[in-house]
Amino acid sequence: MRAQVVIVGAGPAGLMLARLLELAGIDAVILERKSADYVLGRIRAGVLEQGTMDLMDRARAGQRMHAEGLIHQGVELSFDGDSQRIDFAALIDRHVMVYGQTEVTRDLMAARQARTIYEAEDVQLHDFDGKPFVTYRQNGLTHRIDCDFIAGCDGYHGVSRASVPAQSLTTFERIYPFGWLGVLVDQPPVAHELIYAHHARGFALCSQRSPTRSRYYVQVPADEKVENWSDARFWDELRIRLNPATAEALQTGASIEKSIAPLRSFVAEPLRFGKLFLAGDAAHIVPPTGAKGLNLAMSDVAALADALIEFFGENSAAGIDGYSAKVLSRIWKAERFSWWMTSLLHTFPETGAFGRRIQRAEFDYLAGSAAAQQSLAENYTGLPL
Repeated sequence: MRAQVVIVGAGPAGLMLARLLELAGIDAVILERKSADYVLGRIRAGVLEQGTMDLMDRARAGQRMHAEGLIHQGVELSFDGDSQRIDFAALIDRHVMVYGQTEVTRDLMAARQARTIYEAEDVQLHDFDGKPFVTYRQNGLTHRIDCDFIAGCDGYHGVSRASVPAQSLTTFERIYPFGWLGVLVDQPPVAHELIYAHHARGFALCSQRSPTRSRYYVQVPADEKVENWSDARFWDELRIRLNPATAEALQTGASIEKSIAPLRSFVAEPLRFGKLFLAGDAAHIVPPTGAKGLNLAMSDVAALADALIEFFGENSAAGIDGYSAKVLSRIWKAERFSWWMTSLLHTFPETGAFGRRIQRAEFDYLAGSAAAQQSLAENYTGLPL
């Protein structure tokens, strides 16, 4: 088999890249080691920046998103019960949309017409410094796809980044000493916008999936176990960390999903190795505090799609030559913002009372400064693609 581009990974980044290339008449094949049902079963949050919404429209996959997504004109931040709303609409005339990553994946799957090979085992990348090809096994047989380029969109633990020689790659990482314990519940959200709360006992987040389904989180130690948290214990802890009015309005119920997500910041450099490009979680991880993970992956593949379209359409390598530097500039800005949000809103055992006073001063400055609020709004709603 031959394709112009082989994309490893059928998550939203891989699907979006394939769809954009497909619309430009470029032959792209996706290889995914899991089944389509498994991919759709991954439950992930989804706060979409304006750029991601525009990209869904460009992919001709945005119709259901516009019909079902929940527009948010701002977010609320609180510190020990004191609240400050960040009004995106008033500050910068922009907004975000709550629309689950699973739904983005579903829409892109439905829009795509070309080949996606699921349950492709033992995917291996070959000769990406020369004439690249990819091999995989399926039903006991080994298959080969020759190609011009390979796009690694297969996540943090995927084969793409692991295929790069260690001496060719520089990585930057911070592991945070806590995680998020999340509960999904079929109850109306406690507020129509997201609430980020700092409390002496730890961070809390009130978010939503729909008008009737809510997602709540509390900060827990990195080594905490889900089994230690009954529903009752979770709801009691969440109420403590919210301001009294929000806690009183909270509607609880039996959890339909409960899990702990560790937090880390990670960036790999560079993102091009001959004919191989890394994008999405294969290239970077951000803590979820800034709602940047999915959006950053989408901005990566938007840039990569444009570069590949330019190469095949105009016989110009300028875009692919500049891909790594271009996306890394935006990646590091998103990493900075996600780190800043995380640093403001979580408790860090090692910083003690001084650290909390600094956080309080940061919150008070934000609450009193239109310029600081505008900066937060610009970053949260998404820097230009």
